[in-house]
Amino acid sequence: MPKYLDFEKPIIGLKEKIEELKTLNTDRGGGLEDEIEKLKVRLSKVREEIFSNLTSWEQVELARHPNRPYTNDYIKYIFKDWVELHGDRRFADDPSIVAGIGKLNGISFVVVGHEKGRKTKEKIRRNFGMPHPEGYRKALRVMKLGSKFKLPIVTFIDTPGAYPGIGAEERGQALAIAENIKEIAMIPVPIIVIITGEGGSGGALAIGIGDRIYMQKYAVYSVISPEGCASIIWRDQKYKKEATEALKITAKDLKKFNIIDDIIMEPGGGAHSNHKEAANLVGEAVMKAYNELKDIPADELIQKRSEKFSKMGFFKEL
Repeated sequence: MPKYLDFEKPIIGLKEKIEELKTLNTDRGGGLEDEIEKLKVRLSKVREEIFSNLTSWEQVELARHPNRPYTNDYIKYIFKDWVELHGDRRFADDPSIVAGIGKLNGISFVVVGHEKGRKTKEKIRRNFGMPHPEGYRKALRVMKLGSKFKLPIVTFIDTPGAYPGIGAEERGQALAIAENIKEIAMIPVPIIVIITGEGGSGGALAIGIGDRIYMQKYAVYSVISPEGCASIIWRDQKYKKEATEALKITAKDLKKFNIIDDIIMEPGGGAHSNHKEAANLVGEAVMKAYNELKDIPADELIQKRSEKFSKMGFFKEL
């Protein structure tokens, strides 16, 4: 069943009215086509007005939208001949990380991404997209497999963050994230990173090292959630909107700061309104990045990747 955010309510009302008129038009054998078309034009204008004036917090809500496409949705629409690979060969298989090999335009890609799951049982099984250390070790194992066979890599980021439970800490959560950052930085094949929803801190960065980093228009990427930031700075989560503005976590902000390379547009109404169209736009971005990177020698690729991240941010000596 579709879920809607508060600011989407005017869109819902118009959609429902259009569907009512379509049903009535069918029952009457026609005659309401003009009224339906007028409502469609009005819907388009209202949607454009709403989505062109979103606050930073409303973009966070969109990034977390329960109907937003996840990694498995993008794999379904973008990649053919998909083969999923499981396990870290050390402890377990973590369902919150999906990894495998698929083809796009006849080219084999390694694909790794967070998966939150849809229904309650699946959400629990996938731990709401919050990986354990074995998830990150699985991701690294599959990415190294891609390196061995010289396959380009695509990662999809959508996580609130790495799972902070006792078991995860006991099995080396921080170490797994740190090892991934170190090892992925040295993988000698093109790596394309797509932030599709929430890019939460180290949980995102563990599969977020790449040669091209793209964000969907309504995705967010941050060192901490707005709620977490508000709890620390103001000691109250009610200041989450102020925290969101201060953190500068939207695609537009991060493009301005050169943290990401480009923004991937979304269908009118957001990626959750049309999974297939959203996936097509992502697929086009993946191929664009691949064509830019495919002929760069491995040593140069690694050097440029290192320089890319070294240039992020700045410090001042006093």
